[in-house]
Order: sequence, then C-alpha cells, then structure tokens
Amino acid sequence: MSSLANQAEKADMNFAGIPIIDLTEISSTDSTRRRSLAEEIRNACINVGFFYVKNHGIEDKIIQETLGMAKDFFSLPLDVKMEIENRKNPNFKGYHPLLSGNNDPEGAGDLQEGFEFGWEDPSPGGGEIDNGIMAGANVWPSEIPEFREKVLKYYYAAVKLGKSLFPLFAQALNLPETFFDDKTLKSAALMKLLHYPPQTGPVDDPVVGIGAHTDWECFTILWQEPGIQALQVLNSSKEWIDAPPIPGTLVINLGDQFARWTNDIFKSTVHRAINRNNVHRYSIPLFFGTDYDVELEPIPGCTSDERPPRYKVITAGEYVKARLEATYAQATHITTQYTAPEKV
Repeated sequence: MSSLANQAEKADMNFAGIPIIDLTEISSTDSTRRRSLAEEIRNACINVGFFYVKNHGIEDKIIQETLGMAKDFFSLPLDVKMEIENRKNPNFKGYHPLLSGNNDPEGAGDLQEGFEFGWEDPSPGGGEIDNGIMAGANVWPSEIPEFREKVLKYYYAAVKLGKSLFPLFAQALNLPETFFDDKTLKSAALMKLLHYPPQTGPVDDPVVGIGAHTDWECFTILWQEPGIQALQVLNSSKEWIDAPPIPGTLVINLGDQFARWTNDIFKSTVHRAINRNNVHRYSIPLFFGTDYDVELEPIPGCTSDERPPRYKVITAGEYVKARLEATYAQATHITTQYTAPEKV
C-alpha cells in the first residue's frame, strides 16, 4: 500500500475544529518551506477536508466592493432578477431564487438566493472560453452598470489564489508541482454570490440555508461575512462542527473531483449552512475545478490492490453538469413567498 493510502487508512476525521494554514510561504523559492506547507495541507485534506488560509493575498478592498455589489443585486425586485434566472441557461449561470435549489435530497429546499458566473475576458466585449458541455456566456444585471467589473475583479483574484494552490496539492500527493498545470488551463471555476435571509423555523426544519452536501469541484475558496456563524462541517462522529468566520481568512474545502481523483484519500466533507442570527448573511464561494474535458481517473499512488478504484471514470464537465441538474430538478420552485431584503 502506498504511503498516501496508508495515511488515509489511519486518518482520524473525528475533528473538533478546522485547522488554520498560513500561506506566507506559498511563493517561496525555498523547497523545504514549500514542502512543509504542502505537508500541512496534506494533513488537513486527509483528516478534515477543510482548512482556513490566512495571508492569502486577496485585498480586503476588493472583497468589500464585491460584497457591496451582492447587496445591491439581491435588493433588486424579484421580477428583475428573474429575467436572468439560471434555469433559462443550459449551464445554469445567472440568478437562482430562494428554494429553487435543494442540495440535500432529504431537505425541503435551500433558503438562499444566488448569482453564479464563470470565466470570461474582463475587457469590454470580452467573452467566455470553450468549456464543452458547460459552455455558455455569463449573464449580467443591466440595472447595476459597475457590477460585472467589480465582481470579476474578485473572481480573478480568487482564481489566481486557486492556481497557486494546485502545486501545493500536487506536492501533498507526492506528485511534481506541475502535475495539474495541463489539467487547469481553462480556469474552470464558477463563482457565486449568496444571500441567506434569517432562518426562523424550528430547529429541525427541513428548510435550511443550504442543506447537508459536498461540493462538486476540486476545492472551494469561501469568503464568509464576519461575525455571522452559519457554516458547519460534519465529522466522523456525526457531529456538526462550527466553522465560524475568522477575520483575514478564507475557508478552503475539498470537493468531489479531488475525492474521485484521489480515490477518497483527499476528503470531500459534508457541510451545511444555517443562518439563525436574525440578520441577513452573505457569502462568496468560488468553486475551482479541473478543465471540464479532463477525465477524473485515479491519480498515481492513490490506488492499490488493497484500495481499488472506487468510482466510475467520468469527465469533470459531465459530473458538474449532472450535479447541477439534480440540485435544481429536485427543488420545489417557490418564489411567490419571497420579499426583497432591505439593503444592509
């Protein structure tokens, strides 16, 4: 059995907290320091599937401008937002209203609304790249002229961070740092702006902010609004562990693509969000995956006679699109009960 598989067999996912990793050395030319950072990431990926990062390099000004755009957009009348509803697009880009998605099949809908988009040339008149099964242009709200420019500024900063993480993930898997370079050429990253209104039902209400689920891509880069606890992560004892916002950090969590690629050596951990804070909550996740035409077959060193392949090989695009279709197909599409939030 490989050293990675052996470490995975001994993994202890009964965690009580989420580790914090300092990315100060992410661009270091000192191989020893980068290896040490990769080892921290490996331990988090095998034992938790989540970690915070600090000194990540994204300016707070860019984050705050994007947050302002999110609040402006979600304050628009529902009928205006529905003009760019995601169900009108085969790649599901655009707006989704409250309860239009259902990530947990045992739930009754996700109490959040969102706006999703992907890569495009940020210059005026720029367009999308050819992403095969997930191809298609972004849609933008014409009512907020500066919206596209400001949210793309954050998007590209987060994509830059994501690309800088792939060499460390490669090292964590005992692979050359360049292993993922030819598999992440097209920036197959989707970003969402999310708004969670206050949750008011009973504690066991099947409608929550976002139901228990795993993410679909390689990893997620998540900004959470300070001071508002909502995100929870499920450990091996079936306990929900809080992952509160920590000033100056972002949350990184692994998704199903990495789990499939690594034959479950890297963990795609179940999580949810419940906003019981009596205030509106906003978050900004960027879902960073491999190029959509890449086949998710086991990475070298992640299988053995004792640990045979656990998943049928599928392309990244096929997997993401299938999950999108399932998420929005099983939801109860309720929009008439929606009231636009006041700007905060």
